[in-house]
Amino acid sequence: MTLREGVRRLRADDPETGILVRIVLSALLIWAFVTAGPAGPGVRPVLAAALACWFVFVAGDRRLPRLARVALAMAAVLPAVAASQPDDASSLLYLYAALFTFVLLPRTPMWAILSLTAVVLTVLLTGLWIAGRGTAAMLTQPALIAVLVLFSLHRREYRLRAEQTALLLEQITQTRAAQARAAALDERARIARELHDVLAHSLGALGVQLEVAEIQLTERGDVDGAAARIRQARELAADGLAEARSAVRALRADVPPLPQALHDLVTRHEADHGVAVTLRVVSERRALSPGAEVSLLRIAREALTNAARHAPGAPVTVTLDYADPAVARLTVRNPVPGASPRAVGRIPAIGGTGGLGLIGARERIALVGGTLKTGPADGEWQVIAEAPSPGAQGDPWGADEGTAA
Repeated sequence: MTLREGVRRLRADDPETGILVRIVLSALLIWAFVTAGPAGPGVRPVLAAALACWFVFVAGDRRLPRLARVALAMAAVLPAVAASQPDDASSLLYLYAALFTFVLLPRTPMWAILSLTAVVLTVLLTGLWIAGRGTAAMLTQPALIAVLVLFSLHRREYRLRAEQTALLLEQITQTRAAQARAAALDERARIARELHDVLAHSLGALGVQLEVAEIQLTERGDVDGAAARIRQARELAADGLAEARSAVRALRADVPPLPQALHDLVTRHEADHGVAVTLRVVSERRALSPGAEVSLLRIAREALTNAARHAPGAPVTVTLDYADPAVARLTVRNPVPGASPRAVGRIPAIGGTGGLGLIGARERIALVGGTLKTGPADGEWQVIAEAPSPGAQGDPWGADEGTAA
């Protein structure tokens, strides 16, 4: 072991019962034994036995802790036998050193401390009474031992609380680190979903359209068909760009309020397709997670796109309902002119190449704890999406209103 390692171990050791303190006490006990003056009969053999018990404790504390503590207890009891002799400070020094160390040792049960204290006091008082010491001696020496034990117990309790506090702080730090790692993994998963939904769908559909356009040009010479495919590819590119921007806003957690985002979407849809779209927001807005708001917004975009594709010119009604405190409900309805309810049931509400698709939309809303239902009702095709509403906050868009083209 190098000098640096030795210094490091000494710094990490217990400052009150560690190896450095034991070395100092051992030297002090040896010095007291060697330099002690004339003592009563039998005192030096008793101190020699107590010193031997002390060294048994020092040598075997880590390897044989039970034997070491028994030896330390004997190192406190034996000097109590000789402490009744007048002018014998060495016995009291041995007694105080062993008893103080025994009380401060970690993991020493309280019953052992109280039992040893009772035995020491009994032995000491008996010796003082047999030696005929006065009342002052019989009160003073036990009182000093009681004060020593109480002080040691106070230090012991303080150290135990400090250790528990340090352990609790370490556990809190580890818990926070684990939570941070879990949050980072969740964020990575969310980013992966966003990139997959946007890039995989948009770029995949764009590649298919361009491939078909190339075949029509090179193999069939169909310029008009190729031009139509290129126009579709351009629309897909524009949709993909809008999806990418929406994903970036979601990842940066700066998604606008859902009613405002729906209002902007409805306005653009009216301008692009020349149809009447009515937007209604029922009750006060409640806060949703960014993922839930993005999911509802994309479902609304898909529903509007498919309504324009399968029912061109037909009016559309978009309702965002916060009346239920548990969920926020988005409903998109559109009639199909000239189609029977049976035919309406065959029209897909979400799908095709314009957006997430039915499966993707259901998966996305399910990830935030929501649901998606589609189907015909009273000659209309309706899309109903629900997302959990954990909080409540006021919003100027929260009033029940209608926005019509």
